[in-house]
Amino acid sequence: MKRNATAVWNGSLKEGAGKLTTQSTTLKDTQYSFKSRFEEGVGTNPEELIAAAHAGCFTMQLSAYISEEGFEIESIETKCDIDLVDGTIVTSHLMLQAKIGGITEDAFQQLVTKAEKNCPISKVLNAAISSTATLV
Repeated sequence: MKRNATAVWNGSLKEGAGKLTTQSTTLKDTQYSFKSRFEEGVGTNPEELIAAAHAGCFTMQLSAYISEEGFEIESIETKCDIDLVDGTIVTSHLMLQAKIGGITEDAFQQLVTKAEKNCPISKVLNAAISSTATLV
């Protein structure tokens, strides 16, 4: 399976602007700029998109592991914080709350750790990855 996205940039770094389009067109000519990345401008930025990708990938991986163990998932909600320091993504922290029928806290935390290490986005990131998981 291959997926793609396209970035188009016009102008200099600080005064220019770009547009992102994904293969699915979920993002279509979505604006991004220096201001949306490093200040408070309108639009997205690469780190925000990585956070969304990591949250989504991790949550799907966790749901697969939970289902394989025979537990019923009511919901899993994951937020991801990406930390960019001096031009390098240094951390990705996943914060999640889950409602899972019949699972113990210990079994849940073990599956969270397994998903944290094994989701494809975790594997591609060269950053410290951590998580805080709450079973509700």
